[in-house]
This record gives sequence, structure tokens and C-alpha cells, in this order.
Amino acid sequence: MKLLLIEDDPSLQATLVRTLGRRGWEVATCADGALALQQWEAVQPDVVALDLTLPHVDGLQLLTTARQRGWSTPVLILTARGTVGDRVIGLNTGADDYLAKPFDLDELEARLKALSRRRLPVGAALASDSSLSHVSALGSLRLDAESGAAYQGDQVLDLPPRELALLQALLSRPGRAIAKEKLFDWVFPGALDVQYEAIEVVAYRLRKRLTGTGVKLVTLRGLGYLLKADE
Repeated sequence: MKLLLIEDDPSLQATLVRTLGRRGWEVATCADGALALQQWEAVQPDVVALDLTLPHVDGLQLLTTARQRGWSTPVLILTARGTVGDRVIGLNTGADDYLAKPFDLDELEARLKALSRRRLPVGAALASDSSLSHVSALGSLRLDAESGAAYQGDQVLDLPPRELALLQALLSRPGRAIAKEKLFDWVFPGALDVQYEAIEVVAYRLRKRLTGTGVKLVTLRGLGYLLKADE
């Protein structure tokens, strides 16, 4: 797996490069916020670990720009800003997970591995669950199996990372319910401080975004969610 580490602490950067490298990660680094987007585009990482306090360009500003460009690479924020307010701001900006410093290296790797699943082809990423099969289209919606991007006809659906992750999972099993527990693990991989009910918020937002696509997100009480084409 390929990691882009955007971190300006040389000691921490060296430790993570050494430790994760020994565990099979290919780690590229950047210590300057002004150069990070260029590095991000060049490396095409599976996951990004992003410090918030960077020289020249703040990490949140960097993340905002990346999401505005449509870059859906999963992002794990690493920072000493550990308050609830800071976590909320980071997640609302487009981060996928948040780990406050100091952190345990095993926990860091576990979270990175969970996030990197989103860069796998949809069918491969879900293949470990034998109950899910690879179906890439329903009605006017389809998924690019390589990038995971969602399309309505020929137009890319501009979806935030969590709604895209939920759509990927549901499109793998159209017309059949997937339990909330499985969807939560897919949408919030490795999250330790996210309430279970958060999956309901993501489902609500995705349902609104699917209006007019000819596909419905249906809630089945006690069973989970499914996608079905309008009749």
C-alpha cells in the first residue's frame, strides 16, 4: 500500500517512514503545505496521513482544496489538536478519520489499512464478504470498478467520501438489504469515536442526493438499507 505522509516534524516523519516501511508500506513524505498538493497528485497514494499544523498552508486548507478538486483519497488527520471541536471541523472538511498525537503505532497502521480499502476496486474491496457480489450498475447509476467513482449516465456524481462509500457498498448488492453494522464498518473503517447512529445521517444525505437519478435508497426497519430502481 502507498501512503503519503504530510508531516513537518522530522523526528516523527523518520519514525513513521522506518516503522511503516518495515511493515510493507511504501511511504512518500512532504513537510510543506505549499508543496503537498503537487506531491499528492504525483504520488497517487492509497491513503494520506495529514498533519494540521504545516508551514505555509494549513492542513485543513490543504484538505479543503483537495476535496474541491474531486480527490477522494482517504485522509487520516494526525494532529496535537485533540479537542472534540477540532475533530468535528476536520471530519466536516472531508477527513475520513482522526488520530490525536501522541498515538500508538499499531493503532495508526490499523486505521490506515482500514482506510486504504477505499482505494481498491469495488469488487475486490468487498470480496472478503461472501454475502456481497460485484454488480456495478443499477438503473442510471454505475461505478467505475477501478477508481470507485460513481456516475449517473456519463456524468460523475459529486459525492462526499462517506456517501460515495455507502453507495459503493449498496450498489454491490442492489435490491437486497445490507445490515447497518456492515455498512457502518465500510463507511467508518477503524473509527473508534464515531457514534453508530452516524450511518443514518450518511444514509439520509445519500438518499437526498439520489433524488432524480431513478434509484431509491430504501430503509428496512431491523434489516438495514438497500438500493432499488424506480418502477
